[in-house]
Amino acid sequence: MPRVLRFALLSLSVLAVGLVALVYALTWHPAPREPAPLACQAEAPQLQPGQALKVMTWNLQYLAGKRYVFYDDLPDGEGPDERPTAQDLAYSLDEVVRVIREEQPDIVNLQELHEGARATDHQDQLALLQERLADLYPCTSQAFYWKAAFVPDPHILGSVGMKLATLSRFRIASAERLQLPREENDPLSRQFDKQRALLVSYLPIRGGGRLATINTHLDERASDQATLKRQVGMTRALLDRLQAEEVPWVLAGDFDQLPPGQFERLAPQQRSRHSPDSELKALWRHYPMIPSVGEASGEQRARWFTHFPNDPRVKGPDRTLDYVFHSPSLARIEARVRRHDTLRISDHLPLTARFFLPPAH
Repeated sequence: MPRVLRFALLSLSVLAVGLVALVYALTWHPAPREPAPLACQAEAPQLQPGQALKVMTWNLQYLAGKRYVFYDDLPDGEGPDERPTAQDLAYSLDEVVRVIREEQPDIVNLQELHEGARATDHQDQLALLQERLADLYPCTSQAFYWKAAFVPDPHILGSVGMKLATLSRFRIASAERLQLPREENDPLSRQFDKQRALLVSYLPIRGGGRLATINTHLDERASDQATLKRQVGMTRALLDRLQAEEVPWVLAGDFDQLPPGQFERLAPQQRSRHSPDSELKALWRHYPMIPSVGEASGEQRARWFTHFPNDPRVKGPDRTLDYVFHSPSLARIEARVRRHDTLRISDHLPLTARFFLPPAH
């Protein structure tokens, strides 16, 4: 082999190895199962058997607010905006704090909180919330599901960091991050993709036992139903295990899936991200869901809409994507979507539900 060709091949090999090393250094590689960061003050109270428990789930859309149409907000990916202003981030933070203080849920599951992302000025949004809510929520757990020092997408060209967070009035004894199945993609793009997860927090109950609270944000893409089916299947397996161990649980988050009947009622241009056959049926056929299929599909379904897309063609909340599932041992008291004063805060609305915990044996 001519010396010049050998040199060229060697140079290409060195470049390829260097590129692989660079991509690996820029991206994030979590374990399939690992402890989740947990902060809990020693004086946090314990749950009591039989007590009422109020749970909220809310996708905060990284505090961006509703004055934008971001590149990924439209089905064609052609939204004109790429980042919110500092003023809008501050406004949304104030509003989120206001709503949570007025609702005072015992457990708050939040999705799409940024930390270290270029698009939101490298804010630690969970820390900002903790500063304002520490008197109500002495315990917090968290788990990233998107993290990279640099993403070469033209709309990003910088760092990303997106996480789940659970705030609790009651003691969290432990928390773990469970990696959900990932979308199939080419090896390079896969390194920069979101890595969906379950954030599982365990709250001890006085006298023995514990409550599992589960936070998640699933994939939405109808084009990759196989991945979504695996994500829901893994979630179902966790719930089945908790049931077998007689551990009461609450699963609350943004599932990005429609209930029966809503797909057909969406405008045709709004259907591309959804499937007419929701994978969540693997959960609602076995466990109580809020809203129930009847509530989300019936005449009063608009009461349960939780998503208000950042699409100028959509004039108000028009679909349900956020849910609370719970073990049969928890008795539902009431539930609602807070809509009257939350339409400008995020493209999702907060869903709250109250339960009675199982009494002591």
